[in-house]
Amino acid sequence: MKTYPIRFAPDRQLFDSFAHDPSLIPVSFSLDGDDYRGFGSFALTGSEESTAKNGVVTRRLTFAIDKNLTAEVLLAYCPEFGELEYTVFFRNAGEERSRVLHDVRTVDLTVCGDDPVLDGIMGDHVNKYRPYRHALVSDPVEFTSLRGRPTHEVFPYYDLEYGDGGVLMALGWAGSWSAKFTASVTADGTLTRYTAVSGVGFEAFLLPGETVRTALAVFLPYRGRNTDDASNLWRRWFVKYNMPRADASGAPIMPFTTACLAGDTGLPNSDGSISERDFTWRRSLDRIYAEKVPLDFRWFDAGWYLDPRGESVPSDWWGTVGTWELDREKWRGDSFCESVEYAHRHGTKTLVWFEPERVTDPENLEKNFGYKKEWGVACGNVTTNNLGNEECLAWTAGRIIKFMRENHVDLYREDNNSNPFVCWQNADAHEEEIHGAPRRGITENHAVVGHYRLWDSIIDYCRQNGGCTFVDSCAAGGGRNDIESMRRGVPLLRSDSDRTTTALRLSMTTAFNKWIPFCGASSKESTRELAPGCISDIYVFRASYLPALNLSIQWTQKPDVDYDRVRGSIAEWRSVAEYLMKDMYVLTPWHSENDRTGWTATAWFDHERCSGVLLAFRMEDCPDGECTVRLPFAVSGKKYTLANADSGTEETADGSVLSAGYTLRLGAPRTSMLIRIKENDR
Repeated sequence: MKTYPIRFAPDRQLFDSFAHDPSLIPVSFSLDGDDYRGFGSFALTGSEESTAKNGVVTRRLTFAIDKNLTAEVLLAYCPEFGELEYTVFFRNAGEERSRVLHDVRTVDLTVCGDDPVLDGIMGDHVNKYRPYRHALVSDPVEFTSLRGRPTHEVFPYYDLEYGDGGVLMALGWAGSWSAKFTASVTADGTLTRYTAVSGVGFEAFLLPGETVRTALAVFLPYRGRNTDDASNLWRRWFVKYNMPRADASGAPIMPFTTACLAGDTGLPNSDGSISERDFTWRRSLDRIYAEKVPLDFRWFDAGWYLDPRGESVPSDWWGTVGTWELDREKWRGDSFCESVEYAHRHGTKTLVWFEPERVTDPENLEKNFGYKKEWGVACGNVTTNNLGNEECLAWTAGRIIKFMRENHVDLYREDNNSNPFVCWQNADAHEEEIHGAPRRGITENHAVVGHYRLWDSIIDYCRQNGGCTFVDSCAAGGGRNDIESMRRGVPLLRSDSDRTTTALRLSMTTAFNKWIPFCGASSKESTRELAPGCISDIYVFRASYLPALNLSIQWTQKPDVDYDRVRGSIAEWRSVAEYLMKDMYVLTPWHSENDRTGWTATAWFDHERCSGVLLAFRMEDCPDGECTVRLPFAVSGKKYTLANADSGTEETADGSVLSAGYTLRLGAPRTSMLIRIKENDR
């Protein structure tokens, strides 16, 4: 099949062309060995267009593939930014099996332009959001995620530069995926091909009434080849159009503080909130409120539930999940709800941890809590909860919402500490035995869709009951940050590893936050993730300044907590927090978590308010007392005042000087500075 280059542009021409010529829609697939690209070969049986209050235009195109199969293409276009996206749904509308659908490429496109370069970052876990840059003619690249946690090791967000511009792209699929980028120089110009698959290895017929879908594919074109401009275009669009809303009013999510009290119980804590009891929380909250520490969310993590036998869980939070029934031995009577209401009276909301994609001991879960053990799909020591099963989804959502309702919980936090992909494959094999025909990938497809529906049902419950209309997205840290999940959630802990050193934290901020502006980390310095009572001085606090500030403090167990410093650091964070959602400029080269020999400097600037902040760190092993940085947002001919928050001094400089080179000075390693920047006469 011949492919023609797509011409991305900020206007809606490409969006309209997909309706006028459906063969241009950059999707390819096969049916029983017959290959198709786009939908130009099929009859258009339906076309609907609508415009949302925010101006986003949506178009739904329906095609008759054959007597059984239909394809629905859901397109959307954002006029303000020129962002284009689509998802494809295949449905068997007939009364018999469909042909076998296979080799489905969510994206299969070519662009034309000189010197194609791919910029992006790797995923969490072993890669710790390490950035990369590939000159595609000589260095083609392919990424594959086969765990079922989409961003655990790789990261489906890309900046493809070519010609005199580029396109920012993302793939929204909370399962397995792959993406491949190649380029070649031809007589027609340099052609770059991007193909992406959601649901690796999918090959299945569809039963009557059955629907499967592709990933969400997102494209944001830009002109010019300026990395800062492209990155900030993405951040602005992401904050305004991709992030969920804070509550039923539709208000945006604003920066907030959180604290987990598990490290302050004085009891052994294997992880999560396993040590919290009905007699431990009050003294911590009382100290926080007495010291006038602003706390927006109390964070309640793993370990609050009964095990499937109905028994209390002393330490093994991982091997006991699934009941979502409160442990009444730890929390007698109404004590849990009382703790939530006590926090509410002091202006603090509560978030609670769940892990619904995994269950343990399904036999006892069935015996004691109404689960059906056939919903669990085993692989090794893990049993995946099959959220693609309608009954299972309803049971799981019902258990979670029941707990949230009974205990007045404000925010849902979700984790996933397993890799469901192999379990999904095992379930597919069972389906193939039953039907005697390919069903590979069908379990994953239904499970991913079921998971999105689970979040939607929880958010809908919260919307109707005064809770938060977003979730905290976690999967062993940063494993579930695909762009469709980010329309429902934010990562309050972007990585489990980000509970250790400031060097790692600074490294992650300069990479991850270019793509996902709203996130959080720990606010301590330690060698181990779970170590309590560690360093939280001004250097550590400033390295932790993110839109979600997670306070890692032993409020009562550590007698030497400097509450003046805590209050002062939070006040300083609040004074800069809104800037952290604005344009971001990384002023120094990226470094790994093991490199502490240089400077890390980042600036955020609000072009509407004509002001911003600069945070700079002379790291622990850095021998250099000076670092010269360029401030790309400074405009020649305009004057700027730079106020040093530490020394109290101010200086004025022309934008031409600041954009050419501004020298930062710190007298010793492991020190930091905060500079407030304001354009004069504004």
